[in-house]
Amino acid sequence: MDLSLAHSTYLRLQERLRAAVKGRDDVIDLVLIALLADGHVLLEDYPGSGKTLLAKTLGDSIAHDSDEAAPVDSAALPSFRRVQFTPDLLPSDVTGTTVFDAHTGLFQFRRGPVFAYVVLADEINRTSPKVQSSLLEAMAEKQVTVDNTTHKLDELFFVIATQNPLDLAGTYPLPVAQLDRFLFKVRMEHVSRDAELDVLATARERREGVPQRLGRVRRAEVVAARQAILDGVAVTPQVHEALVDVARALRADRRVLQGASTRSLVMALPAMQARAMIHGRDHVAPEDVEALLGPLFGHRLELAPGTDEAAPVIAECAAPVLERLARLSLQRAAI
Repeated sequence: MDLSLAHSTYLRLQERLRAAVKGRDDVIDLVLIALLADGHVLLEDYPGSGKTLLAKTLGDSIAHDSDEAAPVDSAALPSFRRVQFTPDLLPSDVTGTTVFDAHTGLFQFRRGPVFAYVVLADEINRTSPKVQSSLLEAMAEKQVTVDNTTHKLDELFFVIATQNPLDLAGTYPLPVAQLDRFLFKVRMEHVSRDAELDVLATARERREGVPQRLGRVRRAEVVAARQAILDGVAVTPQVHEALVDVARALRADRRVLQGASTRSLVMALPAMQARAMIHGRDHVAPEDVEALLGPLFGHRLELAPGTDEAAPVIAECAAPVLERLARLSLQRAAI
């Protein structure tokens, strides 16, 4: 698949999501960038803001493969599963469990809800750390281990997790190791007045689902788009240097107790390649780096007491690095 086909896949997904979720165009693009970069997303917003609808529409937008290249049992996987995290949830409720089949006299593995293309982990901070950790292996390695047996997840496997920023009673804050598995953390603010009016005006037609004219995207197309982006979007050494320099500046800043991990820098590259692709470029530009630094690093920083927001810290530390990268880009363009 070349970049034009990858861009077509993105546009079809974007059109379906925008038809269902109003006033969230920036969030939709970040979610699709994460999907195409093979990452996962943590959404933070108030109840009733469209998080579940966004995840469900994305899952419903991905169809099973019908060709011989489809992996074994892929047709048996649902495109979307939702897990409502609660304090009494068990790890086996997420990953699956082994049950005894009286007809065959054998133990059979019964898949949990992580066996899907798109998984919504709803209110992930309301369950115990033991259950939260059951997602670590799945998110990092696309596999789960139950009773010493490893079971592979689908290559497309994509997690959208949500949490409420205000209702913190009885919650278990996500540990740093868990947060670091998420490519982006996206804070969803209330939509604009015009967007809310649009939500009300289109409520009836949106209850009927996404219009039939908007076709779904096959699983294989999304997987192929990921590979096309990795192969077709160039990343210069200067971009590598900029990422490392921003991370080092954050680690050295007195307002930051714990900075961004090296893993986050590796995860940032395909995200920036994906953003470049959706903006019609075959190379990562300084604007891609600047646009994604907040969602990439904000949730990975542990701030010192007295510092409430990560965004100003990131912007201040990144400013001289981005200015230098922009100058180098202009110099290369002039040659």
